[in-house]
This record gives sequence, C-alpha cells and structure tokens, in this order.
Amino acid sequence: MALFGWDADGPARLDHSMQEVLDETRKLGLTPPWTLSPAEARKQPTPADGARQVMRNRGIDPDADLGVATKDFTISGPGGEIQARLYGRQNETGTKPVVVYFHGGGWVIADLDVYDSTPRALALATDCIFVSCHYRQAPEHKFPAAHEDAWAAYQWVVENAASFDGDPSRVAVMGESAGGNLAANVSIRARDEGFQLPVTQVLVYPIADNDTNSTSYIENAEAMPLNKPFMEWFVSHVFDNQGETADPRIKLVSANLAGLPPTTIIAAEIDPLRTEGKILAARLEAAGVDTSYTCYEGVTHEFFGMGLVVKDAAAAQTKVATHFKKALRVGILGKIANALS
Repeated sequence: MALFGWDADGPARLDHSMQEVLDETRKLGLTPPWTLSPAEARKQPTPADGARQVMRNRGIDPDADLGVATKDFTISGPGGEIQARLYGRQNETGTKPVVVYFHGGGWVIADLDVYDSTPRALALATDCIFVSCHYRQAPEHKFPAAHEDAWAAYQWVVENAASFDGDPSRVAVMGESAGGNLAANVSIRARDEGFQLPVTQVLVYPIADNDTNSTSYIENAEAMPLNKPFMEWFVSHVFDNQGETADPRIKLVSANLAGLPPTTIIAAEIDPLRTEGKILAARLEAAGVDTSYTCYEGVTHEFFGMGLVVKDAAAAQTKVATHFKKALRVGILGKIANALS
C-alpha cells in the first residue's frame, strides 16, 4: 500500500535523487505524522534523516562539519530562553555580515538539529555568520508565540552582533517553510516599528496564505513529505480556530508588503506551498520590492538543505549564497559611503 498516496516510484516528474531521499525516509519507519500527536510526530524520521542515509549510501560522512564551527547559546525571549546556534567558517577572523535563520516544521515540529544543513552550508558558501534560532512551538505555545520569539531573536542579534564578530549594520533574515513566514514577519515588524530593517530576506517555500484549495495544494494533496492533510494538521495545533489563519502575519499575500528589503523566494514544484510563494513574489513586486522567484522542478518541500545529495538543492543554495554575498556587499559599500560623507 502506498504510504502517502503514491506507489514506490512516486510522481513521474520526481527527480531521481529526490526520490532516493524520500525512499530512505520511508525505510526509517516513517508513520504519517498527521495521524499522530505532536509529541509522537516530533520523534518521527525526517527528510533530513533520509538525506543523511543517502549520504551514507554514497560514502559521504553525514556528520562532517564542512569546516564550519558552531556554538550553542540562548537568547532571552518573551516566553523564556530561545535556543540558538552560531555558524561560521573555522579559523577565520574579522567582522562579518550576519544572517538570522529560522527553521521550518509548521510551528509544531523540528528544531535546530533537523535544520542544521542549511545554515552550515550557507555559512561556508557566503562567509557570513549564521544565527539559527528556535522558537516556542504549538500546541504548547500557540500563535503568535513563534512570531514573538522570532522578533525577539532578531532584535537581540542586531543589538549584540558585535559580541560575536558580527557587523550589526549588515544583518539579513532567512527562513524555510514556517521559518520563511517568520523571516518575512520580522522584516514587516522592523518596518512598522522603525527598527533596523534586514538588509535582505530569503524565503524558502514560505507559508504565505491560508488557501488550501490552491493549484499546488490540489496537485500535491498526497505528496511527501508535505501534503494537504499534514498542513491541516499543523493548522489544527497552531491556531484556536481556522479564522485566525486570515491574520496578515499568516496570510502574507494580503499583508502590507511595501518598504520591505530585497527578497529572494525559492519554491519547489512538488509542494502544496508553491502557489502561495509565487503569489507572494508577485505581490512583493507590485509593492515595489526588488524580488526574485525561482521554482525548482522535480523536487519537493524540504529539498533546499540537501545540497550534498540533490542537484537542484545545490543549485538553489548557490543562488541564495550569491544573493547574500551581493546584498551584504552592498551593505559594506553603504557603510563606507556613510563614513566618507
């Protein structure tokens, strides 16, 4: 019987290496998370685990640090301590730009370890310091707890960047899935409160709408690892009622997007969130925001961090790294110009 509505071969359009990751995830004993309690779902194998197994199969050490040093610490947040992790190239000194990164998991599951590969790979590729930030999760802490924690974490990084050799004038934000939504909300709140705006933002398949009958939701209703039942499960645990999903912090496509920083959006073809990401890109452009949108074919939600095993993930990471280096280099030039004026 097909675990997620497909047979073992998956959709015909699925990239071979992506299929390999999903097959290995299944072999680890994955039970459909939306049939479980949040506590049980948090113990399930993840696509990151599947990618690590593919690496083992190919003779790649999944535990290699890639020349990136990390340091765990905590940030004081509105509901307690926020777990965070610094990533930076080993044995390098000097002041560097900073990217505040928020992981995915539907605001219910996952943590810094599940989403270790993205900040590690990009810290190496960009020579930026990445600060990966956790946040309170539902159902123990419902909406907007995660959003409040993300804002607190961003403020802390801007105000304390110099303490870890970060340049407080060159701080960007990035997130995947639910974390992409958090990153965008940080930019919106910074604009609204007159706080330092991120230099740029990168949103990887962000949650940006509450329409579960969009084209991509219909096409990928039974996809793996994210599908319509799974998204509905997240909603049921994060919000007290369906009406709360119309809040512009969730329904970003209806939010005021003017004045936000240059934005790169990455999407996956086999993903219920594909349509809303494309709509968000169009709304950002209409609001006058410099926006880049790229959808990678043959890959699914969660592909981005799999650059060592999925070709399009490597391409997407390269695109994002190039964007960060360009955007944060502009920050350097602006700082020099201000000093000379």
